[in-house]
Amino acid sequence: MTPSPFTLQIPEAEILDLKARLARTRFPDQAPGTGWTQGTDLAFMTRAMTHWRERYDWRQTEAALNALPNYRLTIDGLDLHFLHVPGKGPDPLPLLLSHGWPGSVLEFLDLIPRLTDPAAFGGDPADAVTLVVPSLPGYTLSFAPNGPRYGIEEISTLFLRLMTELGHECFAAQGGDWGSFVTARMAHDAPERLIGIHLNMTALPINPATIENPTPDEARYAAEMQVFAAQETGYQWIQGTRPQTLAYALSDSPAGLAAWMFEKFRSWTDCGGEVESALSMDRMLGLISLYWFTGCIGSSFHPYVTRRQRPFPMPRPITVPTGVAAFPREIIRPPRSLVERLYPDLRHWTAMPRGGHFAAMEQPEALAADIQTFLRPLRRTGLAP
Repeated sequence: MTPSPFTLQIPEAEILDLKARLARTRFPDQAPGTGWTQGTDLAFMTRAMTHWRERYDWRQTEAALNALPNYRLTIDGLDLHFLHVPGKGPDPLPLLLSHGWPGSVLEFLDLIPRLTDPAAFGGDPADAVTLVVPSLPGYTLSFAPNGPRYGIEEISTLFLRLMTELGHECFAAQGGDWGSFVTARMAHDAPERLIGIHLNMTALPINPATIENPTPDEARYAAEMQVFAAQETGYQWIQGTRPQTLAYALSDSPAGLAAWMFEKFRSWTDCGGEVESALSMDRMLGLISLYWFTGCIGSSFHPYVTRRQRPFPMPRPITVPTGVAAFPREIIRPPRSLVERLYPDLRHWTAMPRGGHFAAMEQPEALAADIQTFLRPLRRTGLAP
């Protein structure tokens, strides 16, 4: 199988249709004094929708993506989209980056050059990696209407196939959100191929409420997860149980789609309540627009469906060397003592000073440096030929 070069070009008619829909947005009212406490704030939304319609330029986002080497490869009937960016150094290490929800390869625009060409940022060219950055199957540019749906297990299989087809038999992998699940599952499925895995989110098959004699950090985690379960998991329930019903609204209304995603950008970033202090309006609208133009929102919910229906996707400890960048505003923050139960070869742990769930966009320099630090010794002792 040979990858085909890919260029994204949304027809102008679709951009005009989006602007027309935005002009006809029927906003709801809002309970007085509630702000963001009951969902996306009305004042923010009215300003954001005006910006999307009048000032945001999709073509700039499109050009930034097209400036990178984009490809598609058909695997088991799926046209899998990915970036394949060669490293600029003496011996670039293959590294697979996996995004999550509500993300896409656009998350990595600031991270990619720091990893592939560290010398351009004052770093050591010996740290360069060759990046493979797929769009998750069923998401954005890897979505086909009425196509199959994919859970973590199937995505792992597809990504391992992709790396084989690209000639990367041994490689490292990195991910957050669903990308952390996919990364860990690949290490579960093919540990002999993974030099190491680096995660910026670590979900565990451990109910923190059942931990006996918890340490202070484990007690903190249990308390945080109790609050998270009570106040922050509504989206998981509806996306995991009634994805089709929700998809009608979010596929028909760009304002509805934006409100659904803006709320996560604000809640999950290290922004102190001001989301634009962490992510620019145009960066957020770029991600939202890609979901809108590809019409993938319903399909993107499917990992939530399978996660509710299946056992935890890593049924045994991961033996591959593991590194973790623990960001202070990540939505799930288990302590090292619990992470080591699933990842017993945990060689690298960094308590990051700032940043949240969207680390590649919020703190690309810090994340790149942590990935490089983790990979550096593995280049000498890992599986790389």
